[in-house]
This record gives sequence, structure tokens and C-alpha cells, in this order.
Amino acid sequence: MKVEQLMTRNVETCGSHETLERAAAMMWNHDCGALPVVTHHDGAARVVGMLTDRDICMAAYTQGRALRDIGVTTAMSQRLCSCRPTDAVGVAFRIMETNQIRRLPVLDAEERLVGLISLADLGREAAREHGQAGRQVTETSIGEALEAIAAPRSGGALMARV
Repeated sequence: MKVEQLMTRNVETCGSHETLERAAAMMWNHDCGALPVVTHHDGAARVVGMLTDRDICMAAYTQGRALRDIGVTTAMSQRLCSCRPTDAVGVAFRIMETNQIRRLPVLDAEERLVGLISLADLGREAAREHGQAGRQVTETSIGEALEAIAAPRSGGALMARV
């Protein structure tokens, strides 16, 4: 099974020049938790980062400023991981697990955004395939991916509940 069979198309994006207030409003209005951040160059939108709802919260907390006063580029992840629409779903799984990310932009050969594949997309496919022979995505593969993604990063501090 290929990524293009499961990915979400017509993905909402935000510009690198936007504020976190605008990005948060976009996430709220489109019921999503992440946006690819794009910049326009030579008439084409190029993905330059990813912004999650957690990134927005942490930027507001650490900078102590209103969201309207914080630029997207200060909060987004600039380390971009992506896959191709023609990649096998297993490739997307490995990229997500290795980089501990739940959503992956899908870029074409010219590096243009054509979709987004998420752990939720993969989970829906596992549910759809449930009970079928020759399954491409299983509950076990989803569980293993989630375990890898949610594992504490090395060097990170864990807080104990009191």
C-alpha cells in the first residue's frame, strides 16, 4: 500500500510570515493539530517547517507574550521530515517512529506539498482492514508506532506525579 492511498489531500497550511494567533485560529477552524509552514518562492509554496498545537502552547509559555506577538517561525519545527506519495506505508511508519512525529508532510518530486499522512490516517486504515487477510496496516503496527513516538526523548526530564 502506498502513502497516496491514505494521505489527506488539500492540506491547510500557514505562511512563515503568519503569527501564532493566526495559526491557532486556522487549527481551530479546520479541526487539526498541525500545519505545514510554507513560504512562497518562484510561484510555488515550499514547506519550510511544521507547526503543532503543542509548539504554539510552548512558545506562548516560554516567551510570555500574546500569540499575536509571536511569529510562526519562532515556534515551528524547522527540521522537516517528509515522505513521497509513492512510498510504501511502511516507510511513513519508520519515519514517524524514528523522528517521534505523528504527522508527516507528503511531498512530490519537486518538493511541493501534495498531502499529509498522520498516525490517525494509519489507524483508520487498520480499523478498515480489521479481520481481512493480507492486511497492510494492523493494530499491532499502530501500537508499535505510537509506543516509539511517545517514548521519552533521550536527555529529557520526566515529571513525576505527586
